[in-house]
Amino acid sequence: MSTDNDDAVPLALFLAAGVAAAVIAGVIAVAVFAKPKTAMEPAAPVAAIANVAAVAPVVEAVAAAPAAVAPSNAAENLYFAVGSADLPADASEKLARVADAARANTGTSVLISGYHDATGSAAKNAELAKLRAVAVRHALEANGVAPDRLQMSKPVETTGGTDPKEARRVEMRLH
Repeated sequence: MSTDNDDAVPLALFLAAGVAAAVIAGVIAVAVFAKPKTAMEPAAPVAAIANVAAVAPVVEAVAAAPAAVAPSNAAENLYFAVGSADLPADASEKLARVADAARANTGTSVLISGYHDATGSAAKNAELAKLRAVAVRHALEANGVAPDRLQMSKPVETTGGTDPKEARRVEMRLH
């Protein structure tokens, strides 16, 4: 057995690992920062509405929350502030219940639907409802629910009724 190539093996492995890490980082960056192609653009900058950094503390709190499995037919609602797609302060417990239920019921998926109130521009409200639902989806993914088990569903009627708070919600239901 020759020892001439022994020094080249660790270097080749190091380079291969570096290339693999760069490819993985590129795929993650594209997934996180890729903007979906839509026919209509919101009137307000999306960055001003959705604060992605607000998801991290909620994800940490969800991971630390006690496990409690919700019944499979129950819906969990998150209620959002006016004009905001930031996860509400009480999101941790509800997201934990939904994530635990989804992991416990492997044959199910989570149906995520965003609603909005009737004030303001219809186009901005529709985009805001979508951003809220996407924030919930990302939080559930970060809490261990497989992305292929999360389904986004645009309701036929996206305005949520007469109560403005009830209207500004994202509904999560095991399906």
